[in-house]
Amino acid sequence: MSSGIELAGPKLISLRREMGVSGKCVKTWLDRFATEDLAGLQDRSSRPHPSPTRTDAATETAVIELRTRERIGPDEIGQRLGVPARTISRVLARQGLPRLASLDPITGEVIRASKATTVRYEHPHPGSLVHMDVKKFGRIPDGGGWKAHDRATGSIQRDRSARAGFDYVHSLVDDHSRLAYSEVLPDERGPTCAGFLERALVYFAVRGITRIERLMTHNAWAYKWSLRQVCEDYGQIKQVFIKPHCPWQNGKVEKFNRTLLTEWAHRQAFITNDARTATLAPLLEHYNNQRRHSVLGGRPPISRLLPT
Repeated sequence: MSSGIELAGPKLISLRREMGVSGKCVKTWLDRFATEDLAGLQDRSSRPHPSPTRTDAATETAVIELRTRERIGPDEIGQRLGVPARTISRVLARQGLPRLASLDPITGEVIRASKATTVRYEHPHPGSLVHMDVKKFGRIPDGGGWKAHDRATGSIQRDRSARAGFDYVHSLVDDHSRLAYSEVLPDERGPTCAGFLERALVYFAVRGITRIERLMTHNAWAYKWSLRQVCEDYGQIKQVFIKPHCPWQNGKVEKFNRTLLTEWAHRQAFITNDARTATLAPLLEHYNNQRRHSVLGGRPPISRLLPT
C-alpha cells in the first residue's frame, strides 16, 4: 500500500473484523495517515465539498429576516417565499435559529424550555376529545398602552393607575382537527364558562363536529362543577381533568393560547381594547380555514372536517 503499512490477506481481514468496519474504510484511514499523519485520523464531515442544490444566499437571508421579524413557522415562511417547508427547516437549523417553542412570544428572546408530556398523542377523529381553557389578557386603556406609546412615555405607570383590568379569553380546541373557537368574556366564573361551552359546541356542530365524547380541562371549580349540566345536555360528554399544576397535559389549547398571544393580542399596537376584541373573530376564521399547521401536513384545521 502507498501508506507504507503492509496489510493484506488474513491480517487485513482480521483488522477490519476487529474494528467492525469495511476493508475500504480501513484503506481510507491508512491512506489518510500516510499523507496527513495523525491529523488525517480526526473525525470529519461526510458532506460533499460541492453542494450545487443548496438554497441560495438571497433566499436564506429572506428566510432569516422573515423568521426574525414575524416569528412564524416553516409552513408559513415557505408559502410566502415559494420554498418547500422542509427546505425552510433545513435553513433554520443550518443557521442555528431556535425553534419557536424556545422563544419568548413577546420579546423573541430564547427562554428555557417548559415541561412537556412524555408521549405526544392525537385522537383518531373530530370530537373524540376537545380541550378547554381560559387565558387572561390585560385590557388596553383608551388611547393605547405602552406598546403603542413606548415605555419611556410613562404609559406603564398610567396603566397601573388606571387599573384597566383583564379580559378573559375562553377557548375550545378539537384534538384531532385543531379547530378552535374563542370568546372575550368579562370573567371566568362558572356560569360564564358554561355559557361559553354551549356556544362553542354550537360553533363546532355547524362545522361538522356534532358529537363530543370527552372534554379536557384543568381542575378549577368553574370547570369541575359548572360544566356538568352542559356535558349531560349535549350527549353525556365525559369530563377529563389534567393532573394539578401540570398545564402541559392540556397542551393543545395551551399552544393555541400562545398563538393568540403572538398572532392576536401582541400582533400590533392597539389604541383601544374594543379594537383588539374586534380582530378576534377574523383571526379565528383565518386560523381555522387558512393558517397552515405543521402537524396537519401544512393544511388548516377545516381540511380535517367533512364538508358541511
